[in-house]
Amino acid sequence: MHPLTQTIEELKDLMGRLGFTVADGPEIEDEWHNFEALNIPKAHPARDPLENFYLSTAGVSTGAPLLLRSQTSTVQIRVMEKTPPPVRVISLGRVYRPDTADATHYPMFQQIEALLVDRQVTMADLKSVLRLVASSFLGGDVHIRFRPSFFPFTEPSVEVDMQWHDEKGKTRWIEMGGAGMVDPDVLRAVGYDPEEVTGFAFGIGVERVCARRHGVTDIREFYRNDVRFLHQF
Repeated sequence: MHPLTQTIEELKDLMGRLGFTVADGPEIEDEWHNFEALNIPKAHPARDPLENFYLSTAGVSTGAPLLLRSQTSTVQIRVMEKTPPPVRVISLGRVYRPDTADATHYPMFQQIEALLVDRQVTMADLKSVLRLVASSFLGGDVHIRFRPSFFPFTEPSVEVDMQWHDEKGKTRWIEMGGAGMVDPDVLRAVGYDPEEVTGFAFGIGVERVCARRHGVTDIREFYRNDVRFLHQF
C-alpha cells in the first residue's frame, strides 16, 4: 500500500482502540457545512475565493455556492446534525486549499480530524488523547507541544507541534495541526446545548505525521508516484 494509505489505516486502528468510530462525508461541500456551522462568518478571510477551490456550478436544490472542502470538520457537523451526544468520531480524507506546494504544504492533502462531545469534557482530555496518539504512532521519543492560537470553531484553541529532524539532522518543531475545545456557537448550530455538553476537536495532516515517522523531509515525494521511493515502504 501507498505510505499515506498505510498511515490512514494505522490511524483508524489506533483511534478505534480509543473508542472513536470512522465517519465519512462528501468532498464537495456547501458553505453551511464548510463555514457557517463552523462559526466562520461571511466576512471571514478564510472564505476568500483565493483561499478556496469554489466550483462554477451551484447546488442543485439550493442554488448556493459549492466548493471542495477545505477541512474534514465538515464531517463532524454532518455527524452532530444527525446524532445526539455523546459523539466520538474521526473523519479522514482529502481536503483542498490553494497552497503553494513546498516541503510541508500541498494544495491537496489528507487530514484526520477527531471529535469528542460529552458531559464534562475538558482541555486535559484533549491533551491526553493527542499525547497518546503521538507516542503510539511515532514512538515514545516523540515530543509535542501546544501553542495558544485561534480558530473560529474552537475556544480555547491551540496549535499542535511535533519535533522534527531535518535533512541536516537538526531538531526543529513543525506544526502538525490545530486543536481546541468546540466553540459553544458550533454546538448550538447543530442543536446541542453548550450548558449540558462540551467537546474537543483536533485535526492533523496525514502527510506530516507520515513524513515524521519515516524521516521524509519533503511531502511532495508522496505524490510523485516514483516507484523507487514508494518501494521503501
